[in-house]
Amino acid sequence: MALTSNNPELLGTEPVGKLLKRYALPAIIAMSSSSLYNIIDSIFIGHGVGPMAMSGLAIAMPLMNLLTAFGALIGVGASSLTSIRLGQGNKQRAFLILSNAVMLNVVIGLTLTIIGLVFLDPILYSFGASDATIPYARDFMRIILAGNVVTHVFLGLNEILRASGYPKKAMTFMLITVLIVVCLNPLFIFGFRWGVKGSAFATLIGQCVALGLELTHFLNKKHFLYLKRGTFRFMSTIVRKVISIGLAPFLLNICASIVVIFINNALKRTGGDISIGAYGIVNRVLMLFVMIVNGFNQGMQPIVGFNFGARQFGRVTAVYRLTVFCAVCVTTFGFLLGHFFPHWVAGIFTTDETLLNVAELGLKTALLAFPIVGFQIISSGFFQYIGKPQKAILLSLTRQLLFLLPLLAILPGIYGAKGVWISLPIADVLSAILAAVLIFFQLRKMKLHPDQVSVI
Repeated sequence: MALTSNNPELLGTEPVGKLLKRYALPAIIAMSSSSLYNIIDSIFIGHGVGPMAMSGLAIAMPLMNLLTAFGALIGVGASSLTSIRLGQGNKQRAFLILSNAVMLNVVIGLTLTIIGLVFLDPILYSFGASDATIPYARDFMRIILAGNVVTHVFLGLNEILRASGYPKKAMTFMLITVLIVVCLNPLFIFGFRWGVKGSAFATLIGQCVALGLELTHFLNKKHFLYLKRGTFRFMSTIVRKVISIGLAPFLLNICASIVVIFINNALKRTGGDISIGAYGIVNRVLMLFVMIVNGFNQGMQPIVGFNFGARQFGRVTAVYRLTVFCAVCVTTFGFLLGHFFPHWVAGIFTTDETLLNVAELGLKTALLAFPIVGFQIISSGFFQYIGKPQKAILLSLTRQLLFLLPLLAILPGIYGAKGVWISLPIADVLSAILAAVLIFFQLRKMKLHPDQVSVI
């Protein structure tokens, strides 16, 4: 019987270029859409509320990253493990992974909601908030935290939907979310005058609609993978595997939050609230290109996972190299845009001249080594997708924590606010060097000694 385009078994037979296009393009659209609705939030808030609201939103970002980290822990871990099990022909195990992922997301999401709401103000102050910015950050995060379970389950199911052979459907659901946010943001902010609360409500409503569509898919027994009765029980072996594989993106997001906290506090000391707002602009621009790269990463994930599980290492190497090439092209374009047109880019978010000037400096400096960031991100994802979380975690930690934090502790004291911006490209270069060393030995082992490569 001929295989349909949604059947994961094609991952082991079709040309890797064709597969990467099929899986990466929807993932890129979905991931960039996710980043776009954060950018849209910032644009409407920047023009409709003001520069202090932009700073408040920047203060809220590390807390949002922390919430995302726990979602990625389960979503990415479960989708990677699903791809590997499907590559091994173990469909029954995939059913159990799906149900365990849903239960884990619900439990973790509820726990974080309670903790976040109880300790919200102390958290925001420790993240760099001032009396001028905390009202905006507080109003935004109260609503985001209230809907945290929805966010976790929505993002987790989207990952598994893509890994089980439905990348276009995963993309469509993400696009629906963005469309709803785009439509509701101006209505809530300008029409109802809800300020930052309106932006948060728009985001949550979009995710609720998309989650409903995902549940409709996974409750349909006609699909390749669905929520099967009798599988809703926690299994320690699956939970451990999901968490161990998902630790890399989890730590990456945790480190990103820690870094943003350090950056916000360093900028607060050296440049004040307006510099924090400028970093919020810079971070959203950076994240747009990072999300596109993550789209390639997610497109690579089912191909790498399936073929690694099937021990087709030549195909694993081929898709990795192709994905790196595409990712570097994306980050190089981001460098060119931010370096040569920084005033135009920052002007999308605000008309405040002081904020524009600071953001322009930040963009030109922070993006200096941005072309090689694409290689580093794909390499970290690669180790995660072949079930080697220790190396993926190491790569995740180096750029965000081991290299960047010491630089942030030293350079701002010497160069002031400019030292904060300089720290970013230096950390990018150092982490890319480490990634190159680890990838070289991994690819050589798969080529020269395939019998020594263990598959989980």
